[in-house]
Amino acid sequence: MAKNRSATPAKGLRGSKAGLVLSLGSSALAVIRASKQVRRAKGTHDKLNTADAVAGLLPLITSAALVLRQLRGRRQENPQGT
Repeated sequence: MAKNRSATPAKGLRGSKAGLVLSLGSSALAVIRASKQVRRAKGTHDKLNTADAVAGLLPLITSAALVLRQLRGRRQENPQGT
């Protein structure tokens, strides 16, 4: 059974800057964990495990990119505030 590794902020923080930063941090940790899994799979020379690990890594990267885009959009809307 696959784990849900989406980068959606907690309900109370959804849309807030803190929620987006928290989401980005959790996405980054998930990407690091998945990349370690890819390295382990490559070390065993098992092509199926490697393909599975890479396939699990792609949505995490996409999710992190989406959160980054939201943060950049917020920064452009409010350039003077932090």
